[in-house]
Amino acid sequence: MDVYEAVTSRRAVRGFTDRHVPKELLERVLSAAAWSPSGSNLQSWRAYVVTGRPLAELKKRAGERVVAGDPWDEREYEMYPSALNSPYRERRSAFGEERYGALGISREDWEARQRAASANWNCFGAPAALFCYIDRGLGRPQWSDLGMYLQTVMLLLRAEGLHSCPQMAWSVYRKTVAEVLSPPDGLILFCGMSIGFEDVTVDYIRTGRAPLDETVTFVEG
Repeated sequence: MDVYEAVTSRRAVRGFTDRHVPKELLERVLSAAAWSPSGSNLQSWRAYVVTGRPLAELKKRAGERVVAGDPWDEREYEMYPSALNSPYRERRSAFGEERYGALGISREDWEARQRAASANWNCFGAPAALFCYIDRGLGRPQWSDLGMYLQTVMLLLRAEGLHSCPQMAWSVYRKTVAEVLSPPDGLILFCGMSIGFEDVTVDYIRTGRAPLDETVTFVEG
């Protein structure tokens, strides 16, 4: 698979099989991803890869919180601005309509939307997950390094025939994640990432992208 195919075939998959993902494959991906760019080579990411019994325990604990209706943990960063301006507001709204429309869930059915969202904390059935942390003393440029690292991981997973789903949703169950992973106190959980082989029986609608002239300006001589 070439780079262009990896980029265009990567998407947030929300349905995985339970097919085992070999540790050697994950080590190969993450060893290569270590070469992702970062300002002054700080390499600000701290990743935990979870499989087997620890992942099953994490899913169990998160599922118990969902069933019990426990309140979310306070977020340690703002996922979205409280007031999104155009065109971002419209893009987010379109995503919600496409995502839940594909599941047959109306905009007004908040309960059904919550049930669908709860699949996040089962990793959509994936047998492997990655949790990405950052030192709380680092700044916005280092947070951007996380994005480059995670994108590199996801593209390398595609090269191996795997799919993924990055999930900021795990940040609201960060205390449950910490119970299983025991990260140092100085780290903030940015996101989780479900990893595995796609369950092709799960229907999906791929979200579109803005026309090039909406996001790119060519300044030519």
